[in-house]
Amino acid sequence: MKSVAEPEVEIQKAIFKNTHAFSSFSVNDLKKAKAFYRDTLGLEVAEKPEGLELLIAGGVKIFVYPKENHTPATFTILNFPVDDVEESVAELKTRGVRFEIYKEGEMKTDEKGIARGHGMKIAWFKDPAGNFLSVLDE
Repeated sequence: MKSVAEPEVEIQKAIFKNTHAFSSFSVNDLKKAKAFYRDTLGLEVAEKPEGLELLIAGGVKIFVYPKENHTPATFTILNFPVDDVEESVAELKTRGVRFEIYKEGEMKTDEKGIARGHGMKIAWFKDPAGNFLSVLDE
């Protein structure tokens, strides 16, 4: 079969090729957020004049900023891949984390708050500002 030559496409300058992009989200109380992310989740947290910087493995940085009229995200803002979801859920529960229980819908959870299916395990919980986070199979 004869191949059709593809039209030449002008390659644009890669504006973001060497940038270090980061994600951010809001909270209503920086003090509570710092305590939660540092003390409960065990993340390294750096205070910045504008908010907090969460330092995640691999050099990933996530910015957390205060917002007076904060509205919690209705979707998962951070997913933490872990080696063992069951073990992570149990450990986080000892630290006071409450996991979401879903009895309806596609991603029903068990009594521990773990959804099983779709080829993975995942459990959702909230930060003090009401934002959704999860632990899931790596």
